[in-house]
Amino acid sequence: MSALKKLTLTEPELVLALQSKDPAILKTLYSMYSSSLYGVISRIITHTELAEDVLQETFVKIWQSASHYDNTKGRLFTWMMNIARNLSIDKLRSKDFKNSLKNQDIENNVSFVDEQNKVTFNPDVLGVKQLVENLKPDLQAVLDLVYYKGFTHVEAAEKLELPLGTVKTRIRLAIIELRRNFN
Repeated sequence: MSALKKLTLTEPELVLALQSKDPAILKTLYSMYSSSLYGVISRIITHTELAEDVLQETFVKIWQSASHYDNTKGRLFTWMMNIARNLSIDKLRSKDFKNSLKNQDIENNVSFVDEQNKVTFNPDVLGVKQLVENLKPDLQAVLDLVYYKGFTHVEAAEKLELPLGTVKTRIRLAIIELRRNFN
């Protein structure tokens, strides 16, 4: 596909190439979105190697699930970000991950902490950080726990000492407000 040779593609062109299983689109998608998706993943999974594994799993899932993307429900990046976020949370909740944390010796834990400090997340690239900062503080707090730190709605409710329904309402209100400001 000659369109893939362009530096950037429009979202409809990306979706069309992805859904038609054009192999060249994976390289293009990776170059366009990997750093942003890695940022989302690394906020949830702070271990570098695991975060990189989840990034790879994310692109595999995007490739396999391309036919499920529906542009009426949101933008391509939002759909891919949700895949990355969900896979990250699934990894944190997996038995293998929990067991691996129990089996690390002290030397690995020291380097694990050092590796964590090198990871940066730059939501400014998309302007998301600025949009979130413009939200009311109660909406910011819920988004930070649920979307950036990987908390479930129940865990966020417990942490913020709020009813579950209030947390869900704040998430919905924050998303509506972000959607309104992002377009």
